[in-house]
Parts: sequence; C-alpha cells; structure tokens
Amino acid sequence: MSPVKDAIKRALPPRLRKAGSELYWWWFNRGQHRAAAMTRPARARSQRRLGAYRDIHRGERCFILGNGPSLRQTNLGRLKDEFTFGLNRVYLLFPELGFSTSYYVAVNTLVIEQCAAEIRSLHVPKFITWRARQWMAGDPQTIFVDTDYTGPETFSRDVTGRVFEGSTVTYVALQLAFHMGFETVILVGVDHNFSTQGAPNATVVSKGDDPDHFSAGYFGRGFRWQLPDLEGSERGYRLADQAYRSSGRRVVDATIGGKLTVFPKVDFETLF
Repeated sequence: MSPVKDAIKRALPPRLRKAGSELYWWWFNRGQHRAAAMTRPARARSQRRLGAYRDIHRGERCFILGNGPSLRQTNLGRLKDEFTFGLNRVYLLFPELGFSTSYYVAVNTLVIEQCAAEIRSLHVPKFITWRARQWMAGDPQTIFVDTDYTGPETFSRDVTGRVFEGSTVTYVALQLAFHMGFETVILVGVDHNFSTQGAPNATVVSKGDDPDHFSAGYFGRGFRWQLPDLEGSERGYRLADQAYRSSGRRVVDATIGGKLTVFPKVDFETLF
C-alpha cells in the first residue's frame, strides 16, 4: 500500500474503514463482473447460464478427474453413470472409456489455445475462462467463467462472479461443484506430484514424452505448458475444504497413491 493510501486508511474511523473495505471487495468480486456483462453479450449470457446451474445437483455426489498417472490404475469404468468433471486434456481418455465426463473445465490459456479445436469438438457443457474467449467464441456449449489467477485467495460459492483459480483447474472445478450443489465431491487422479522440476508457473516447452500425466502425449514434445505451483494449489484446497465442511458437505480424495494430504483419503473401490 502507498504511504498516501495508508495515511487515509488510518485516518478513517473503523466503521467507515470497514464499510469501505466491504464496498471495494463487492466491486472487485461482483461489481466489475456485472459492469462488464452489461457491455459484453457473451459474458452476460454466460452469467445467466451459470446462474441456472446453481444447486441443480443438490445432495448428489460427483467425481473430479485429475490427469495424473494414477488414472491408469483406477477403474474409471465405474464412473460411467456418475456425475463427473473432466479437466484440460482428459478427453484423450474418452475413446477408450467409451463415455465422456458430464462436465469439462479448462482455465489455462496455453492449454486452450493449443487444444481449442479438440475442446470445441466435445459435446458436453464446457466451463472455460473468459480470458480464452477468442478461441472458444461461438461454441454453443461453452460457458465462460470470470476466473482470476492473481487473487484475492477466496473460495467462490457462487461462480456467477469472479472465481479465484487457486493455481490449479481442480480448484475451479471444486467451486463449480459447490455452486451446483454437490454434497460430496470425490477426487481421483489428483496425484499432486510432478517429476518435472522448475519455478512454479514458469512456461516450458516439452522435449519428449510426458511423465506427469496419464498419457505420454498429454503434454508431449513441443507442447507449451506451465509448471505446477503445488504450494499455491494446497492453499486453494484448504480453502475448499473449509468451505465444504462449514456447509455440511465434504471433499474426499480417492486418488491411488496421491501425495495430496489436505482432504480425507478414501479407497476408490469402497465407493461403489
């Protein structure tokens, strides 16, 4: 904070300071979004469509599929009749599975830019970051979400406003699932472990087979992608855990051999 802003803040009475802070955060999380929606029809349509998804799955359960190597050890055939969220390039699995996930989520612009044609071909509701509208404009099954990777670090129970990305698309899926009313969310394939090392969020170009996802071609040779921020992801996951618990809901982790320790662990096979 600048010295001038700090001086103004200290000069204000506590009650007025609190009211000003609340107004700012309303504007940051809601007001800016609504103002933009008024001038951008595609954004306004998405906001209405997101609103229609509120609580449509109240009391039900869903599975969020990460893209870790452990998916190859998981009997994904059991999920055919379950509500599921697929992330990023999960669709590479669809031909062998014989079915698609119920919903699809992508917020990383590098992934969307390089895979736009594949993503547009998916015949499921797709929740895509507004930043990627240039690649997904005109797709009738795309619903734009106003996601933000810079903060503040919050958990959105209502995704019609701004949604913090929490350093992982899985965190966005957790917020979407909450918005839809799911009571129990089960993570699978969220290995939370990468052999590729480097600075978090740094953009790299793959030089060969991908060892960190369920397919060697997931981020194969020549693919541009960003290295994970596992600490940032964990902060987001803890926010999600708190939000679900405080609402009498739960998130559990059925990833086989996963390294994530934020959520309670469950045996995948005992869920059926």
